[in-house]
Amino acid sequence: MTKTENLNLPLVQASQAQKHVTVNEAFALLDGLCQMTLESLSISQPPITAIDGQAWGVPVGASAEWATEQGKLAVFCNGGWLFVSPQAGWRGWVKDMSQPVLHDGSTWVAAGVALSPNGAATLIDVIEFDLDLTPGTNVTSAAIIPASSVVFGVTGRVLQAISGSLTSWRLGVASSSNRYGSGLGIAEGSTAMGLTGQPLAYYVDTALSLEAEGGAFTSGQIRLAVHLLRLGIPRR
Repeated sequence: MTKTENLNLPLVQASQAQKHVTVNEAFALLDGLCQMTLESLSISQPPITAIDGQAWGVPVGASAEWATEQGKLAVFCNGGWLFVSPQAGWRGWVKDMSQPVLHDGSTWVAAGVALSPNGAATLIDVIEFDLDLTPGTNVTSAAIIPASSVVFGVTGRVLQAISGSLTSWRLGVASSSNRYGSGLGIAEGSTAMGLTGQPLAYYVDTALSLEAEGGAFTSGQIRLAVHLLRLGIPRR
Protein backbone atom coordinates (compact mmCIF):
# COMPACT_ATOMS: atom_id res chain seq x y z
CA MET A 1 0.00 0.00 0.00
CA THR A 2 1.50 3.29 -1.10
CA LYS A 3 -1.35 5.71 -0.39
CA THR A 4 -4.11 6.08 2.18
CA GLU A 5 -7.65 5.08 1.22
CA ASN A 6 -9.63 8.28 1.82
CA LEU A 7 -7.37 11.29 1.29
CA ASN A 8 -4.90 9.57 -1.06
CA LEU A 9 -1.98 10.63 1.15
CA PRO A 10 1.42 9.16 0.20
CA LEU A 11 2.92 6.71 2.68
CA VAL A 12 6.59 6.38 3.56
CA GLN A 13 7.90 3.03 2.32
CA ALA A 14 10.42 0.80 4.04
CA SER A 15 14.01 1.89 3.44
CA GLN A 16 12.80 4.82 1.34
CA ALA A 17 15.29 7.60 0.60
CA GLN A 18 14.32 11.26 1.06
CA LYS A 19 11.41 10.43 3.34
CA HIS A 20 10.83 14.13 3.95
CA VAL A 21 9.56 14.55 0.37
CA THR A 22 6.74 12.06 0.94
CA VAL A 23 5.93 13.41 4.39
CA ASN A 24 5.80 16.99 3.15
CA GLU A 25 3.52 16.01 0.26
CA ALA A 26 1.15 14.35 2.72
CA PHE A 27 1.16 17.46 4.93
CA ALA A 28 0.40 19.65 1.89
CA LEU A 29 -2.59 17.47 0.98
CA LEU A 30 -3.87 17.54 4.55
CA ASP A 31 -3.50 21.31 4.59
CA GLY A 32 -5.52 21.62 1.37
CA LEU A 33 -8.23 19.04 2.09
CA CYS A 34 -8.98 19.36 5.81
CA GLN A 35 -11.31 22.25 6.75
CA MET A 36 -11.55 22.49 2.97
CA THR A 37 -11.66 25.88 1.29
CA LEU A 38 -11.81 25.73 -2.50
CA GLU A 39 -10.84 28.76 -4.51
CA SER A 40 -13.34 27.90 -7.26
CA LEU A 41 -15.26 25.11 -8.96
CA SER A 42 -15.52 26.90 -12.30
CA ILE A 43 -11.99 28.02 -13.23
CA SER A 44 -10.77 25.74 -16.02
CA GLN A 45 -7.22 27.11 -16.49
CA PRO A 46 -4.68 26.32 -13.75
CA PRO A 47 -3.76 29.64 -12.10
CA ILE A 48 -0.23 30.90 -12.57
CA THR A 49 0.07 32.46 -9.12
CA ALA A 50 -1.17 29.59 -6.93
CA ILE A 51 0.09 29.29 -3.35
CA ASP A 52 1.00 26.02 -1.65
CA GLY A 53 -2.07 24.53 -0.01
CA GLN A 54 -4.64 26.24 -2.22
CA ALA A 55 -7.19 23.91 -3.81
CA TRP A 56 -9.57 24.06 -6.76
CA GLY A 57 -12.34 21.79 -8.01
CA VAL A 58 -11.45 20.84 -11.58
CA PRO A 59 -14.44 21.46 -13.92
CA VAL A 60 -15.37 19.83 -17.21
CA GLY A 61 -13.31 21.34 -20.04
CA ALA A 62 -10.23 22.08 -17.91
CA SER A 63 -6.96 22.59 -19.75
CA ALA A 64 -3.18 22.32 -19.36
CA GLU A 65 -2.14 20.26 -16.30
CA TRP A 66 -5.83 19.86 -15.34
CA ALA A 67 -6.97 18.58 -18.75
CA THR A 68 -7.49 14.94 -17.72
CA GLU A 69 -8.43 15.55 -14.07
CA GLN A 70 -12.03 16.77 -14.27
CA GLY A 71 -14.07 16.15 -11.14
CA LYS A 72 -10.96 15.93 -8.97
CA LEU A 73 -9.49 18.38 -6.49
CA ALA A 74 -6.27 20.09 -7.58
CA VAL A 75 -4.03 21.01 -4.64
CA PHE A 76 -0.98 23.17 -5.36
CA CYS A 77 2.19 21.83 -3.70
CA ASN A 78 5.86 22.66 -4.17
CA GLY A 79 5.38 24.21 -7.60
CA GLY A 80 3.11 21.50 -8.99
CA TRP A 81 -0.31 19.91 -8.70
CA LEU A 82 -1.57 17.00 -6.62
CA PHE A 83 -4.95 15.53 -7.58
CA VAL A 84 -7.45 13.84 -5.25
CA SER A 85 -10.89 12.38 -6.07
CA PRO A 86 -13.51 13.72 -3.62
CA GLN A 87 -15.85 11.23 -2.00
CA ALA A 88 -19.55 11.36 -1.15
CA GLY A 89 -20.09 13.36 2.02
CA TRP A 90 -17.04 15.63 1.71
CA ARG A 91 -17.81 19.23 2.55
CA GLY A 92 -16.08 22.46 1.62
CA TRP A 93 -16.42 26.20 1.21
CA VAL A 94 -16.06 27.79 -2.25
CA LYS A 95 -14.56 31.26 -2.07
CA ASP A 96 -15.79 32.71 -5.36
CA MET A 97 -19.34 31.46 -4.66
CA SER A 98 -19.32 32.38 -0.95
CA GLN A 99 -21.20 29.13 -0.40
CA PRO A 100 -20.75 25.77 1.29
CA VAL A 101 -20.78 22.68 -0.94
CA LEU A 102 -21.43 18.98 -0.30
CA HIS A 103 -20.20 16.21 -2.60
CA ASP A 104 -22.84 13.62 -3.57
CA GLY A 105 -20.38 11.10 -5.01
CA SER A 106 -20.74 12.54 -8.49
CA THR A 107 -20.62 16.33 -8.20
CA TRP A 108 -20.53 19.21 -5.76
CA VAL A 109 -23.94 20.41 -4.55
CA ALA A 110 -24.06 24.05 -3.46
CA ALA A 111 -25.82 24.72 -0.13
CA GLY A 112 -26.54 21.00 0.33
CA VAL A 113 -27.28 19.79 3.84
CA ALA A 114 -28.70 16.31 3.10
CA LEU A 115 -28.39 13.98 0.11
CA SER A 116 -29.98 10.75 -1.08
CA PRO A 117 -27.88 7.97 -2.69
CA ASN A 118 -28.94 9.27 -6.11
CA GLY A 119 -28.34 12.96 -5.55
CA ALA A 120 -31.71 14.25 -4.34
CA ALA A 121 -30.77 17.14 -2.08
CA THR A 122 -32.11 19.40 0.61
CA LEU A 123 -30.59 22.83 0.10
CA ILE A 124 -30.58 25.58 2.70
CA ASP A 125 -29.37 28.88 1.33
CA VAL A 126 -29.06 32.59 2.09
CA ILE A 127 -29.35 35.09 -0.77
CA GLU A 128 -27.91 38.48 0.20
CA PHE A 129 -27.97 41.72 -1.77
CA ASP A 130 -27.78 45.50 -1.29
CA LEU A 131 -30.72 47.66 -2.35
CA ASP A 132 -30.41 51.38 -3.11
CA LEU A 133 -33.58 53.29 -2.26
CA THR A 134 -35.06 55.68 -4.80
CA PRO A 135 -37.59 58.50 -4.25
CA GLY A 136 -41.15 57.35 -3.72
CA THR A 137 -43.37 55.48 -1.30
CA ASN A 138 -42.46 52.00 -2.53
CA VAL A 139 -39.24 50.36 -3.70
CA THR A 140 -39.21 46.90 -5.29
CA SER A 141 -36.15 44.68 -5.57
CA ALA A 142 -35.30 42.35 -8.40
CA ALA A 143 -37.08 38.97 -8.27
CA ILE A 144 -34.62 37.73 -5.65
CA ILE A 145 -36.70 34.91 -4.12
CA PRO A 146 -36.24 31.94 -6.49
CA ALA A 147 -39.16 29.87 -7.71
CA SER A 148 -39.86 26.58 -5.90
CA SER A 149 -38.38 27.67 -2.58
CA VAL A 150 -39.64 27.84 0.99
CA VAL A 151 -38.66 31.07 2.75
CA PHE A 152 -37.95 30.92 6.48
CA GLY A 153 -37.58 34.68 6.77
CA VAL A 154 -35.84 37.84 5.63
CA THR A 155 -33.27 39.87 7.55
CA GLY A 156 -31.78 43.27 6.81
CA ARG A 157 -29.53 46.09 7.94
CA VAL A 158 -29.62 49.78 7.02
CA LEU A 159 -26.20 50.54 5.53
CA GLN A 160 -26.88 54.20 4.77
CA ALA A 161 -29.47 56.12 6.77
CA ILE A 162 -32.86 56.28 5.04
CA SER A 163 -33.83 59.85 4.25
CA GLY A 164 -37.21 61.28 3.30
CA SER A 165 -40.48 62.22 4.96
CA LEU A 166 -41.16 58.71 6.28
CA THR A 167 -41.06 57.72 9.96
CA SER A 168 -40.45 54.00 9.40
CA TRP A 169 -40.80 51.34 6.72
CA ARG A 170 -42.21 47.89 6.15
CA LEU A 171 -40.81 44.87 4.35
CA GLY A 172 -42.74 42.23 2.44
CA VAL A 173 -43.84 41.12 -1.00
CA ALA A 174 -46.52 42.39 -3.37
CA SER A 175 -49.24 40.24 -1.82
CA SER A 176 -48.33 41.16 1.78
CA SER A 177 -46.47 44.42 2.31
CA ASN A 178 -45.54 43.71 5.94
CA ARG A 179 -44.88 39.96 5.79
CA TYR A 180 -41.30 40.45 7.04
CA GLY A 181 -41.73 43.47 9.28
CA SER A 182 -43.25 46.90 9.87
CA GLY A 183 -42.27 49.93 11.93
CA LEU A 184 -38.66 49.32 10.92
CA GLY A 185 -35.97 51.87 11.78
CA ILE A 186 -34.46 54.34 9.34
CA ALA A 187 -31.17 55.19 11.10
CA GLU A 188 -27.88 53.72 9.89
CA GLY A 189 -27.35 50.36 11.61
CA SER A 190 -31.05 49.66 12.12
CA THR A 191 -31.93 46.00 11.57
CA ALA A 192 -34.86 43.89 10.43
CA MET A 193 -35.65 40.26 11.21
CA GLY A 194 -38.88 38.92 9.78
CA LEU A 195 -39.79 35.27 10.25
CA THR A 196 -42.36 33.53 8.10
CA GLY A 197 -45.16 32.52 10.47
CA GLN A 198 -45.66 29.15 8.75
CA PRO A 199 -43.61 27.43 6.04
CA LEU A 200 -44.36 29.47 2.94
CA ALA A 201 -43.60 28.29 -0.59
CA TYR A 202 -42.98 30.65 -3.50
CA TYR A 203 -43.73 29.05 -6.85
CA VAL A 204 -42.47 31.87 -9.08
CA ASP A 205 -39.47 34.20 -8.82
CA THR A 206 -40.59 36.91 -6.40
CA ALA A 207 -39.38 40.41 -5.54
CA LEU A 208 -39.24 41.98 -2.10
CA SER A 209 -41.24 45.15 -1.51
CA LEU A 210 -40.19 48.04 0.76
CA GLU A 211 -42.94 50.51 1.65
CA ALA A 212 -42.44 53.85 3.41
CA GLU A 213 -44.64 54.46 6.46
CA GLY A 214 -45.81 58.01 7.22
CA GLY A 215 -44.22 59.54 4.13
CA ALA A 216 -41.86 58.68 1.29
CA PHE A 217 -38.30 57.54 0.65
CA THR A 218 -35.68 59.91 -0.72
CA SER A 219 -32.51 57.84 -0.49
CA GLY A 220 -30.65 55.22 1.55
CA GLN A 221 -29.21 51.76 1.21
CA ILE A 222 -30.32 48.49 2.84
CA ARG A 223 -28.64 45.09 2.87
CA LEU A 224 -31.23 42.31 2.71
CA ALA A 225 -30.88 38.54 3.09
CA VAL A 226 -33.46 35.91 2.18
CA HIS A 227 -33.17 32.70 4.22
CA LEU A 228 -34.68 29.76 2.33
CA LEU A 229 -34.92 26.06 1.57
CA ARG A 230 -34.91 24.43 -1.86
CA LEU A 231 -35.09 20.84 -3.14
CA GLY A 232 -32.78 19.04 -5.55
CA ILE A 233 -34.14 16.32 -7.86
CA PRO A 234 -32.53 12.83 -7.91
CA ARG A 235 -30.43 11.70 -10.84
CA ARG A 236 -31.53 8.93 -13.25
